[in-house]
Amino acid sequence: MDFEIFKKEIFSKLADINVELSESKIRQFFTYMELLIEWNKKINLTAIVEMTDIIDKHFVDSLTISQYLKENSRVIDVGTGAGFPGIPLKIARDDLQIDLLDSLNKRVNFLNEVINELQLKNINAIHSRAEDEGIKSEKREKYDIAVSRAVANLPVLLEYLLPFVKLNGTCVCMKGANIEEEVKSSKNALKELGGEIEAIHKFNLPGTDATRNIIIVKKIANTPKKYPRKAGTASKNPLI
Repeated sequence: MDFEIFKKEIFSKLADINVELSESKIRQFFTYMELLIEWNKKINLTAIVEMTDIIDKHFVDSLTISQYLKENSRVIDVGTGAGFPGIPLKIARDDLQIDLLDSLNKRVNFLNEVINELQLKNINAIHSRAEDEGIKSEKREKYDIAVSRAVANLPVLLEYLLPFVKLNGTCVCMKGANIEEEVKSSKNALKELGGEIEAIHKFNLPGTDATRNIIIVKKIANTPKKYPRKAGTASKNPLI
């Protein structure tokens, strides 16, 4: 795969979201893409394997939330999968301290390989479930920001994310086109868990016809200790 072609493509797409990166960071993204394609032959990381699609739907998509992350924030990426949005954010933003959380050990092994190959600092991959990590004293209400992309419906996702977030911290929920029902059904979860929807930003992913919604949830009250419930409970019995 040709780095110069990749560089030209990603530069033009990043300009559309007002993100500027050095050539060394572009090269980190290129290496990340190569590792993603290589590992995807062994374990199922993504259905997206073409260069342009990886740039658009993984890299640029992940970086669309950078503007909502305050400088020097401590961030947890819940259900990170192959590292999205956490690793692109870390490549672009040296100031962020990021934990990547995923329940599948094979994916965590991949994340550690990427972290080592790219020599990223202040980023950790954690093999665990949100329900198990969210009750730990060193994790509970210790993060400025919790992020997640395409993990669960909003009432379920809020139970995963809000226990991690400090009072007055933020959840950044990355969603697709149709969110109206999710937002309506999340009122009880927000009330129970101490959250409030602060804003919803709707846009088209640059260079595509894909609609995205970013839901910003502010933590306005401490989450009761009974949440998160035991693993699997939120998805089976959401707070709606």
